[in-house]
Amino acid sequence: MTDKQTIGVIGAGAWGTALAQMLSSDGRDVVLWAYESEVVQAINAERRNPLYLPSATLAPTIRATGELADLADIDTVLVVTPAQVLGRVLSGLARPPRDLVLCSKGIEAGTGHLMNHAAREASPGSAIAVLSGPTFAHEVASGLPTAVTLACEGGREQWERLAPAIARPAFRPYYSDDVTGAEIGGAVKNVLAIACGVVDGLALGQNARAALIARGYAEMLRFGEALGAQGETLAGLCGLGDLVLTCSSTSSRNFSLGKALGEGASAADLMADRRTVAEGAHTAPVLADLAAKRGIAMPIVAAVDAILKGAEARRVVAELLARPLRAELESDAKDLQV
Repeated sequence: MTDKQTIGVIGAGAWGTALAQMLSSDGRDVVLWAYESEVVQAINAERRNPLYLPSATLAPTIRATGELADLADIDTVLVVTPAQVLGRVLSGLARPPRDLVLCSKGIEAGTGHLMNHAAREASPGSAIAVLSGPTFAHEVASGLPTAVTLACEGGREQWERLAPAIARPAFRPYYSDDVTGAEIGGAVKNVLAIACGVVDGLALGQNARAALIARGYAEMLRFGEALGAQGETLAGLCGLGDLVLTCSSTSSRNFSLGKALGEGASAADLMADRRTVAEGAHTAPVLADLAAKRGIAMPIVAAVDAILKGAEARRVVAELLARPLRAELESDAKDLQV
């Protein structure tokens, strides 16, 4: 054991495993909960997670477990489960930890809740923070420089507890108190990354991808501000920064999913593999529905939703390009009445 506070991580997918590896880099003990018993066994016996992060040799201070009860005495817990099961998993905790740091990016189907709302219902005694930003798991696990947003609902007091526990020489958190903005940036960019993958799969070129990123960011900003997010947050690491990263590389599962859709693969076939499906595929229909109900224009999100439901990608893109011409800025668009 070390004299540093033990940290818990719930979820041993690629991102959860990478976070555990990063947190252990100062010799700290990390308890990593995994759903799959074979993952628990491999981490403890072989120092590897062959299912989700086979490239990393894991630190000896990481202990995997399949029992949530093993996190009962840990005050700081990072939650990295798939977004759609976050509330269900947290409801199994024996004791609400002092701080829950949400690292999952999505919107809960059925309720339309952001992750902080789902977590608050499942663990009402915990202070909520959100960690989000431009991060590829394999790079974080390798110790490459990374910067993220750490949004704390408890303000500076919570930040002063969490920042020393999470920050490492190559992992730099930046403070925010905008939990809503941090969550919306991560959730929306996953859907937009699918759209950029479709553009790549259809071989529409770099110009189209750049335009989509810019117009997609405008959609993110409209949706976020309608829900109370700060524009400055969405212009930072957890919004625009994350969007640029995941819209530009096949290391993003969302981008890879979109690329395969653009190349003609079936959405149903691609989503049949539950171990590799991208979060954006679950978020898209929920986000499209919320935007429609609130009267928020999000045509790119609606297009992704249509493609995931079986619409032919090239036809959907053609319909996007045929939309009426309008001003780029929202205020000018209203003046032009288009």
